Amino acid sequence: MRKPGRVLLGIVIVVLGILLILRVTGLEPEYMDYTTEAYNERGRMTWPGLWLKGELVREPVSNWDWVSAVDHPVRGNTIMVETRTWYGIPYSVTILPTPRGDKLYIGGSARGERLARAFPHYKQWWSNVERDPRVRIKIDGKLYEMTAVLVSDPVELAGILGRDPVTRTVNADGTEEVVAKWYYWRVYQRNLAQY
Repeated sequence: MRKPGRVLLGIVIVVLGILLILRVTGLEPEYMDYTTEAYNERGRMTWPGLWLKGELVREPVSNWDWVSAVDHPVRGNTIMVETRTWYGIPYSVTILPTPRGDKLYIGGSARGERLARAFPHYKQWWSNVERDPRVRIKIDGKLYEMTAVLVSDPVELAGILGRDPVTRTVNADGTEEVVAKWYYWRVYQRNLAQY
C-alpha cells in the first residue's frame, strides 16, 4: 500500500473511532439563553449536537403540560430534539417546547437572512424533519421516540401561537415587510410498549 493510501486509511479509522465514541457517549447540543443579546449576535444559532442519551420512555403520555414545569439548572425549560440527516449522523438542537394538554408541539421562527430561503430550508433541523419525521426528544433526562407532523392548518397554528404565524413590520415608506415566520410540528409518540 502506498503511503498516501495508508494516511487516508488512518484518517478514516480515526474518524470512525471518534464517531463510535460519540455514539456511545452522546453529544448534546449547545445551550444558549435565547433572550440574551449574545444569542441574537450569533444569528440566533447555537452549535448542534449529535446523538442524545437518556432513559428511553415507552409508556404513553396522555398530558404533556408537565413539560412546562421542567426547570433544568442550566437549560431551564428547553428540550433537545434529535433529527435524522441524509448521511446517517444525527443532528440535535435545543428548543423551547410547546405543550398543550394531550398535544406536544416543537417549532420556532425563521428571521433575517433565513427568510430568503424556501421552507423547510430555514433551519437544518427543519429540513431533516421534513425529509424524515422520526425524531427523538429529550425532556428532563428522558428520551421519547416521536413522529413529527407539520401543522398546516392556519387556525391550529394561530391557536398554538396565540397570534398570526407571520410577523410583519411597516417600513418608513409604508411598505410591509415580513420579519418572521413561525412553523410548528405536532409530535406523536411512537414505539410504545404494547400491553
